[in-house]
Amino acid sequence: MQATSDIPIVFALAADPVGSGLVASLARPGGNVTGLSLQQTDAGGKRLELLREVVPGLRRLAIMGNVGYSGSVLEMSEVQETAHTLGLEVTRSEIRRAEDIAAAVEALKGRADALYVVGDSLVDANRISINTLALSARLPTMHIVKEAVEAGALMSYGPNFPDLYRRAADYVDKILRGAKPADLPVEQPTKFELVLNAKTAKSLGLAIPPSMLVRADEVIE
Repeated sequence: MQATSDIPIVFALAADPVGSGLVASLARPGGNVTGLSLQQTDAGGKRLELLREVVPGLRRLAIMGNVGYSGSVLEMSEVQETAHTLGLEVTRSEIRRAEDIAAAVEALKGRADALYVVGDSLVDANRISINTLALSARLPTMHIVKEAVEAGALMSYGPNFPDLYRRAADYVDKILRGAKPADLPVEQPTKFELVLNAKTAKSLGLAIPPSMLVRADEVIE
């Protein structure tokens, strides 16, 4: 966007396109940029609901996120507000670089019953480290992407990324046929995935409710 206001730009995975200044509004982007929004903050309440189903007696929640990324800061605040309405005690665990992760998890020992991990590129690149440390600290983790569950997290709930990538190609096709990005509304996810890690649950001494196992899109054994 800083380089050009003329060449069309399509984004496939924007956490908060309005809040981050990518577009003027979801309905009317207004410039040369459009695409698909994750609406990441909107699903925060659903993630907390699912986490509470798997972690009985959840009272103290830790929220970890990269405070150097505006989308993460926004989601952390939204999740914290929702957690407070549910009567949960909240601890914010702020990171800015990979070197901060070990100390951040260590500081949560004995202070949290579960860890909500806000996704971004820093978290994605260090998901194995985050989940290994969290498991050692006996902290069940909730993420947005299933790759984190494959790396040892307890569970994830979020948009189906491959579907968003395919839909982004539709935008490119429309623009190449003459449509203007300013006139193409930003769309939101329509497919969400719930992924559970049964092995991690067993290691933490948690029993995943049968009703959730039935609802899950994938259960990693």
